[in-house]
Amino acid sequence: MDGERNNRNSKAVAYWKANLKAIAILLAIWALVSYGGAILLAAPLYNLRFGQIPLSFWFAQQGSMITFVILIFVYSWWMNKIDREYDVHEE
Repeated sequence: MDGERNNRNSKAVAYWKANLKAIAILLAIWALVSYGGAILLAAPLYNLRFGQIPLSFWFAQQGSMITFVILIFVYSWWMNKIDREYDVHEE
């Protein structure tokens, strides 16, 4: 009985580590796009245009939001994969 409980606890710990790893990677990508494209690269991208709008403004306003929406779908796909791997899926 204790062996089964320890096995479940170790699976739960591994599951949460995989979950936190996915979250950390996706948040790092979002921070890189949000701060990198909108703040750190603002001066070099200002002279490039997307239509009539400076590219740095476009990254700050639209690029980070589009990236965030894409990351939501990636997170959903990734968590479904992790859930199946650790047999906690809801299918």
